[in-house]
Amino acid sequence: MVTAPIYQVKADFFKALGHPARIRVLEVLRDGERAVSELIPAVGLESSHLSQQLGVMRRANLIQARKEGASVVYSVGNPMIFELLDVAKQILTSSLAETRDLLAELEAVEVSPRSGRR
Repeated sequence: MVTAPIYQVKADFFKALGHPARIRVLEVLRDGERAVSELIPAVGLESSHLSQQLGVMRRANLIQARKEGASVVYSVGNPMIFELLDVAKQILTSSLAETRDLLAELEAVEVSPRSGRR
């Protein structure tokens, strides 16, 4: 049996997270399990598109599904996924703060187009 290198497995994992609808599903599921009927308005997708995204997430073991009567209920299999999303948010926040600071510095430096002086 040939196994994929760990970097390939990691890349596949991040690919499974690489769609805004999938991230939104995870954010909604942070508050607990949800039936598909609850996910549709919360995520803002048509039923068929949501079903497609949920399938990708199930195959990647990001979420679990179980039948409850006539409904299918989804939950996150490993709560550490929320820690990953939190770290991603911190990285993005830090990066945006650095960009904001750089923009403020650039705006503070006024250069006259004719003289080239400050």
